[in-house]
Amino acid sequence: MSVNLIKSSIATVQNGVARADGKLQLTETEVIFEPFNQLFGLGPYKFKCSEIASVGKCLGKGGGIIPLTTEAIRITLFNKQVYEFMIAQPDLWIDLLVGNVH
Repeated sequence: MSVNLIKSSIATVQNGVARADGKLQLTETEVIFEPFNQLFGLGPYKFKCSEIASVGKCLGKGGGIIPLTTEAIRITLFNKQVYEFMIAQPDLWIDLLVGNVH
């Protein structure tokens, strides 16, 4: 079975002060983040679109506290896990993610 890729982009995942650059992908059924350097321990991440409770904009921060950019999104899953990504076109990503929440 083939799964269609909807969107793919370079992104930075952030978890507190830790950050890792990689590729964020959205398919018909999943969100996938593959870090360029997996030694940092930030990814890879993969979860189903049906697990997403909410999606919204957030601030990309330096050192976990200093606002750097508004070009970021926060994905919260039903199990309360939270993923934050600094990414170009956050509004488009939000629209696509919300459209794919089942």
